[in-house]
Amino acid sequence: QVQFVESGGGLVQPGESLRLSCTGSGSIRSTYFMVWYRQAPGKQREKVASINYVGDVTYYEPFVRGRFTISRDNAKDTLYLQMNSLIPNDTAVYYCNKDSPVNWGQGTQVTVSS
Repeated sequence: QVQFVESGGGLVQPGESLRLSCTGSGSIRSTYFMVWYRQAPGKQREKVASINYVGDVTYYEPFVRGRFTISRDNAKDTLYLQMNSLIPNDTAVYYCNKDSPVNWGQGTQVTVSS
């Protein structure tokens, strides 16, 4: 059974950075497209960024483009999200999953507040 485990969230001030990680019990290295999602309070879960297996094709939603960077290390079965210049609207629980999502992990909370 696929099980993703996200980590690296926290409470930061606007303008600061965080790096999220996601491990997948072998599922990340065997999945062509991996995606970071987020869900803010009272809102639907939304895609943030995606990456192909090799890592040479990435896509970012407009609201994070230029600030976030997605990457992966297939040997470590780990997906990353480097988040810079964080703003309060980035506050959400962040999840990783396949492009066609399967079981959701617990996510990691990111709170951006002064």
